[in-house]
Amino acid sequence: MKANSIKEELESCASVVNRFLVSQLEGKPKELYQASSHYIRSGGKRLRPFMVIKSCEILGGSLKQALPAAAAVELVHNFTLVHDDIMDNDDMRHGVATVHRHFGVPLAVLGGDILFSKAFEMLALHSRKAGVQDRAITSMVGRLSSACTVLCEGQAVDIDFASKAKFPTESQYINMIGKKTAALFEVSCAMGAMSSPDPSDKDVENLSSFGWNIGVAFQLVDDLIGVIGDPKLTGKAAGNDIREGKKTLPILLALKNTKGDDKDIILKVLGSKTASVSDIDKAVQVVSDAGVDEDVRNAARQHMKLALESIKGYEDSEAKQSLICSADFIVGRSL
Repeated sequence: MKANSIKEELESCASVVNRFLVSQLEGKPKELYQASSHYIRSGGKRLRPFMVIKSCEILGGSLKQALPAAAAVELVHNFTLVHDDIMDNDDMRHGVATVHRHFGVPLAVLGGDILFSKAFEMLALHSRKAGVQDRAITSMVGRLSSACTVLCEGQAVDIDFASKAKFPTESQYINMIGKKTAALFEVSCAMGAMSSPDPSDKDVENLSSFGWNIGVAFQLVDDLIGVIGDPKLTGKAAGNDIREGKKTLPILLALKNTKGDDKDIILKVLGSKTASVSDIDKAVQVVSDAGVDEDVRNAARQHMKLALESIKGYEDSEAKQSLICSADFIVGRSL
């Protein structure tokens, strides 16, 4: 499958998921539901729902069976985005104003809460209508609840890293993104497997492993883009992670690979909310020149390799090929 093909498949999947999500995010007060669906209506790749659907299909399940779990995962993901943007005081996401900038902080918080509660409503009620067995639904609710706890733990560690002068080790960073990001990819693939007709414990374990490693790879590349990505493509300000003081792998590697004035340029703006655009641009250029791109992508490729090992034993199918191609897309993407 070529790059254009996987993009088309992702877009097709996103269209189906979006229609379902928007139909569930209607109500009064109207502005509250507009706030909750703001990011869903603004776009997004819907990678996590895609993982749910393909993890179900690789085990002989259907889109109908997987769709409630796919929607639930995307609602949780959007919930975290709304709250993350409030915590980081970000202005833009997906090329549009963040929810709290557009609707105000109180409605943004409530909109996020709607997304969180609707996720479990979707999973509990709509999965049964889709023919998923009750015991699988109960297990999925438990898994998603646990994943949400892990996400919060990861976010707290990320905040702690940014607030302290000490720099984390690479293993500490991987552990953090494993919680902050990979946990939701892991539960996406697990719930996809559990939505299929008769998955074994080993099937759920295999797909979970695929999801976790792909989640780590995703965040590695996302952190790279967060430092040196093109704002015209990402929809976020250049060097945003540097300004926020995020101690991501690209920044850790750049500091390791630079000396003297170049290193000082990065340290001057790292965590400085008042840093000038000019100083941020200089720091971004130093990070880019430090050659971190290939190192970060190589780390992502290692996790992609582990992910693919987890599903190598399954028969060739369109769903398996889609998972393989999505992994390659995640590692190679630029936005």
